[in-house]
Parts: sequence; C-alpha cells; structure tokens
Amino acid sequence: MGRLRFLTAGESHGPALAATVEGVPAGLPLTADQIALDLVRRQRGYGRGARSTSIEHDRAEILAGVRHGLTIGSPILLLIRNRDWENWTRVMQVEPLTEEQAAELGRLVEAGDKRATPITRLRAGHADLAGATKYGFDDVRNVLERASARETAARVAAGAVARALLATLEIDVWSHTVEVGGVATDPARATRNREEAEGSPLRCLDPEAETRMVARIDEAREAGDTVGGILEVVARGVPMGLGSHVHWDRRLDGALAGAVASIPIVKGVEFGMGFAQARLFGSAVQDVIERRDADGSWLRRTNNAGGLEGGISNGQPIVVRGAVKPISTLPRPLPSADLITGEPVDKAHYERSDISVVPAAGVVAEAMVCLTLADFVLDKFGGDSIAELLDNVARYRAGIGGPGSPQPGRRPSGGKSKGASGGAAPAESE
Repeated sequence: MGRLRFLTAGESHGPALAATVEGVPAGLPLTADQIALDLVRRQRGYGRGARSTSIEHDRAEILAGVRHGLTIGSPILLLIRNRDWENWTRVMQVEPLTEEQAAELGRLVEAGDKRATPITRLRAGHADLAGATKYGFDDVRNVLERASARETAARVAAGAVARALLATLEIDVWSHTVEVGGVATDPARATRNREEAEGSPLRCLDPEAETRMVARIDEAREAGDTVGGILEVVARGVPMGLGSHVHWDRRLDGALAGAVASIPIVKGVEFGMGFAQARLFGSAVQDVIERRDADGSWLRRTNNAGGLEGGISNGQPIVVRGAVKPISTLPRPLPSADLITGEPVDKAHYERSDISVVPAAGVVAEAMVCLTLADFVLDKFGGDSIAELLDNVARYRAGIGGPGSPQPGRRPSGGKSKGASGGAAPAESE
C-alpha cells in the first residue's frame, strides 16, 4: 500500500487487538460508534460459534489520530480489548514467568488443563505445521494465536476508517452471501433489498436459497463438520481511473485480488463474471460500450468485467467475489500427527470452531476492499485534508465530464488538466 497504510497487532487470546491506520487526511469525521457498526456485523451470521455470539462484544477505542471527532492527519490507533483475556492471563502472559508462575502452569498441565497444555497435535488446513517449522516453535499456540481469524476484527476496524473516507466521495461498499455449502442464490429470486438482507441470518438476497443454506449448515453441525461458500463485494460510485495499466503493482485488480485473498479463509478471488469467462466466446463476455450519457457517464450493456479493465476502474460497480473454504478446525477432528514426535495421532487439536463464516468473511472482505480503494483514491487525488481531497476529486470529475469536456490527449485552454480520461458516474448494470 502507498498513501494509506495499516498494520494490525495482537493475539487471539491476548489482552487486545490493535490497528494503526496511517495516511488518513485531516478533517474526516470519525467516531467509535461508526467503527462499531462494522465490528458488530462481523460477529453475526448463522453458524457462528460461542466466542463471536456470546463471549466477545467487539468495540474499538480510538486512542490517537482523532480530536473532537475529526482526524488530525496523524496515524490513527485503534484498540479492541479481548474479553476472553481474563481466562488466559497466565497462559498468554507477556512478561517472563517467575519460578512460581511456571510451577503453577506445570500443575495445570498435569491436571489436564487444555489452555495450559502445549499444543503439538497439528491441524490440517491451518498454519500449524508450516508456522511452527518456519519459526522453530515446539508449541503450536505461538502460531495459532496470531494466525487465528480473530485478527480480522482489527482489519474490520481499520476498514471502517477507510469506509468513512470513501463515504465522503459517495463510494459505497457492501457484501452479501451468494453461496453456502454448494447452495447458490438465484438472481431471479434475489428479492430482498440491502436492509432486509442485513437483517437475515446469512446476509443473503435470495430468501429461498438462504433457507436451504441454513439447512446445509445444520447438516454440517450434526455431522461435526464445516461448510464454506462464496461472498460478493460490490463497490458503487468508484470513479473511472483508479489504478493503472503501466506496471503490475499499480493495477487495481491485482491489489484487490491480493487484499481479498489475504483473508485466511479465502482460497480464490474473481471479478465480475470471473472464471465463467474461460468457458465462453469473447463475444459473450465483453461489455459493449453503448454511448456516453449527458452526465458524462459511459453506458454499457453488461458488467462482466466487474468494473475493471486493464487494471483500471472503468466507472461501473466493482464486483469482487471470494471463495471461502470450509473452516479447518472441525468439531470432529481429523487424524493428524504430532509436531514433536512426528507420530500419527487419532485426532488433531480442537478448541472451538464455527460451522460457517461466509457472512462474516464478507464483512472482512468489505474492509479489505475499502482499505484498497481508499489507498488508490489517495494515490490518484492526494490531499492532506478532506477539503483538499474533495476539491481535487471535483476538479477531476469536471475534467472528464459530459459533452464539451476536454478530449483525451488535449490540454484544456487556460490552465493545466487535473485529470486524464474516463467517465464520472458508475453505470448500474451488472
């Protein structure tokens, strides 16, 4: 990332999670209540486990970078306290153990305390084996505490900051569930609006498909298994011209793909029609450009490209989908092997698990898309304050407006051009 950067810190059962967001212009209205909205959405969804639904009630404290409700241009520091920390204070203690504390832990291990016992039974699908080998650990807890999906709460908090920035430009990012356990939505039955979907068990637009998805989750729960699915993120109002075709690392599609794929449970990413394009003729795939409208926007028949062409946003809604694998921690663990002895064991380690997290993964994907778009917005338009950013964007939109606006390759008379070429408003076709 360039202009906008973020880092997270913290362990799953440590005292807290933290996120630092750097590069946010001054003057952006931001409150803890705004951030809380997305944190609550991340914890919802049919198939979630006890920690998300009853133990943790996430809320981010803003500790730096904001004064009197407005950002001041310095790094923003967010803190999310782990309520479950009170049950892990000795096991996850930061300071070195005294002899007495070490003896206390030893007694807990002898008594069979699961929290205190070092983890050596490896879990397939997790970072257990690769992480422990890479860092030389003899206790997998050092890996799983950070590799845990709990870390994504900090990402969602950081993403809420980026969402607030994008909202000033009328860019809206939202996700919904399109498939769970092999049950997919039918666009013809997607009768719910956004508000109705947000209130549904799986944040799904198709109520009939959602009923079957819930049944599929129940089936997995009964079998001691888990299910995956597919999430879809749609970003509307993204101006044409974010990203570039000139270098691989300036392509917006590449950055978005990397951002969504960085979510631990996501194993595939596609845009628009995605992989289905590989099975069709080109004439059935390309988005025909029909005309330029009076407001300067370019109208197309379809949005199979998902709002991205040549690594650049083309003014249509950006549509990103992520393939969510079934959760690796199974209520009925699979056979495995021991990290220390290398010998087979009957069951891999198990602590707790969700059955399905597709809606939650969608909220995390929203956060990653928001952070990526905000970075590319600031890279293109700059601005140390929100007022300056808005002014730069307004100049750009005016420069690529409707009939009579400057033509590509020509400098407008009487001054320097602030923009390049493209359309101002996104088409609604998808």
